[in-house]
Amino acid sequence: MKSSASRPGDIARRLAERRDGSARRKTQGRDAAGDQWRRETFTLPRDEAREKARELLARFPKAAYMTEIEWWRVLEDGRIEFTMRRLPSAD
Repeated sequence: MKSSASRPGDIARRLAERRDGSARRKTQGRDAAGDQWRRETFTLPRDEAREKARELLARFPKAAYMTEIEWWRVLEDGRIEFTMRRLPSAD
């Protein structure tokens, strides 16, 4: 039985096509798994960032939306940049 990828060039071409398709999905806001997360990124002073995160966690509870702070960092000027992630399941 002959495999569909019998030569190294065929394997390389299929892997490149898979990689390119995955990169296109990421630029459209989804990863290869069909990511359905809703993300919002904020850059606020520290106290306002805390308030905003609390507001979003109260508005979209973890039990229904799996809301979380996905990523955060402190900028040179002391502001906080963070990304909130949630599912649109109960929207």
